[in-house]
Amino acid sequence: MELNVIGAKPLSVSDDVFGGEFKQALIHQVVVAYRAGGRAGTKAQLSRGELSGTTKKFKKQKGGGARHGDYRAPIFVGGGVTFAAKPRSFEQKVNRKAYRVAIRSILSELNRQGRLKVVESFNIDTPKTKSMVAKLVELQVSGRVLLVSEDANEALYLAARNIPYLHVVDVIALNPVSLVGSDHVVMTVEAVKKVEEWLA
Repeated sequence: MELNVIGAKPLSVSDDVFGGEFKQALIHQVVVAYRAGGRAGTKAQLSRGELSGTTKKFKKQKGGGARHGDYRAPIFVGGGVTFAAKPRSFEQKVNRKAYRVAIRSILSELNRQGRLKVVESFNIDTPKTKSMVAKLVELQVSGRVLLVSEDANEALYLAARNIPYLHVVDVIALNPVSLVGSDHVVMTVEAVKKVEEWLA
């Protein structure tokens, strides 16, 4: 199949990468796993056995109502937590092959919906926000926009950083959450070739 390149001749690409089937369940699984992997998992609480303080019995066993040993019991203010949270990993295993199939499926759906645009290059040599705004108007993209470059340079990052909902990534940093959350994805020809080589 061919992808239309703005201002240049069409680019021939693989049907599997940019024209594949939309696999909603797999995409959901991969997106959830990706976001779960980004969680810090550093929440920690103290159980009654880990609290500092005396373990002395503060009242007699009988004749005073409920029986208690010490103030570190979970029912008291300042006491330990019954099922105390401990640092843990939220990582979910996703097979490499399944991950690539999900990325291919997302790119194919973006292409079908007309939300994937390809350009020869971004031509941003100076770190000016004005230049980037003009480029976006020229490309007719709005909302949440993802720019994918084969090797994003500093000028491109600096020109884009002050524009809300505009993100610049290179092919190595391409991920399912960024793709799914974008209204438009703009890729350079070289980036498309790298992505195709990665996912083929």
